[in-house]
Formats: sequence, C-alpha cells, structure tokens
Amino acid sequence: MPHISITECPRDAMQGIRHFIATEVKAAYIQLLLNVGFDRLDFGSFVSPKAVPQMKDTAEVLKQLDRSVSATQLLAIVANVRGAEEAVSYADVDVVGFPFSVSETFQLRNTNHTIAQALEIVKEIVATCHVNGKVPLIYLSMGFGNPYGDPWSPAIVADYVDRLVAMGVRDFALADTVGTSTPEGIARLYQYIGGTFPGISLGLHLHSTPAEGRDKLIAALDAGCTRFDAALRGFGGCPMADDQLTGNIATETLLQLLYERGIETGLKEEAWAEALAYSNEVF
Repeated sequence: MPHISITECPRDAMQGIRHFIATEVKAAYIQLLLNVGFDRLDFGSFVSPKAVPQMKDTAEVLKQLDRSVSATQLLAIVANVRGAEEAVSYADVDVVGFPFSVSETFQLRNTNHTIAQALEIVKEIVATCHVNGKVPLIYLSMGFGNPYGDPWSPAIVADYVDRLVAMGVRDFALADTVGTSTPEGIARLYQYIGGTFPGISLGLHLHSTPAEGRDKLIAALDAGCTRFDAALRGFGGCPMADDQLTGNIATETLLQLLYERGIETGLKEEAWAEALAYSNEVF
C-alpha cells in the first residue's frame, strides 16, 4: 500500500483572514501541527506585506518553532527571486514553493508578472534552491481551468510542465485555484500529466466547497495520487482569485477517507486533536 504524503496548509488557511492573527498565536498553532507529524507544513510565505499582510511575520513565526519534535518539512511560498533568496537563508526552510499559473491573467494578478517573466523567475528560484540545498516546488495554478477566459487544455498544462522539468523542477502540485475542477477532470489530468512525466513527484492542491471535496479526493486516490495538500477545517483559498475564498480540502475529510480505506497515515492522534481544538483561537 503506497504511503500517502500530506501537506498541511496553515499558511493558505490564514492568508485570506482580514484581521491580523498575532505572531504568537500563529507560531503556537504551527507548532501544534508540527507535533502531528505531517510530511510537509505550508507554514508561511516570504512575499510583499502589502500583497499579503497576514504573512508579514513569517520570519518571526519561524524563529519561534521547535523543529526537534518532528521530521516534518517546512514549506515557504514565494512570489519572486527576492522572496526565494530570503527563504533559503533560513536553515529550517526545506521547500520553496512558487505559484506558476497556466493562466496569463492570474499570473499577473497573483505575482504581477507575465507567464514569460514567471518562467525566468522559476529558473532563478530553482538555481537558488539547488545551491542552498532546498527543494523547489512548483504549483501549477489554475491547472484545471480558469474563470478569465484564458486558453486551457491538458496539453497546455503538459507543455509548461515540460519547460519546468527542463529547468530542473521535479516537485509539482496541480492546483485548482478556484474550485472549478470535477472528479472526472481531476482523474483525467492527474493521469495524463503523471503518465507523460513519470520522473516527477506530482501532488494535488485542491480548493473546493465542503460538499464536493470528498468526491474529488476519491477521484484523485483512484487515479493513483499519493500527495495531497489539505487544511484543517477546510479554511483557506486564494485572496488573489475570484473565488470568494473557496476553501482548501479539509484535512478531516482526507483523514476520514484514508481511514475508511485502511490507509495508515502515521499521524499522532492526540497531537491532531490538540491542534484541532486550538484552531478556534486562530480562526
């Protein structure tokens, strides 16, 4: 039975909340999630505080974490080379994620760059990561289509993956930024990209309404996906997208489905319950 890798996403869950969450509260919450034993933790981002005010204290949060309790990798999101250079300067950051959009409109909205410019940024981020022993992770944002009318097809997604692989990227996540994917579309695209590029690590970062999340996870599991992003209680969404903050797939939904299928996660149940209880302080 394959190991299911789970990335818990408190950064994605918190970034769209308008009131500022105290640094101490963020750090305490992320520490509790570290204790659970997820494979990765999307804990913060090194981006402009004007663009995402909630994440302006990522460096301070990082300094308050105790990494000794867990082997969980810490993932930081960046939007440009400067952010990547800051992220790799911290020994405790293991993975640097960049949202590369297959939608020109959304790439401009999200990072203020065209796709052509974003490809050049990725090239520099990958080089920076490799020199500093970090893993570059590329989110294929708007991977399942977009509301802006930009061209989209599985072949377009595959073309960008091909270019990114040539730059040295091996870690990818197909991202449904606005929750428009269907179970059938998820299975089809995942198998197409995974089959076309067997040498990559391919995960899913899905935004969904609660009612649709379970069916999407079932489709992904049946398609062979073993890497999932999720957020406790299904909070989150992208504040740069026209999606009314359609939330992440709830971690509880994923864990329940894995339990029903007899798939062990290796997560610590008591630590999970503690993090779940503390989430009331955060949200």
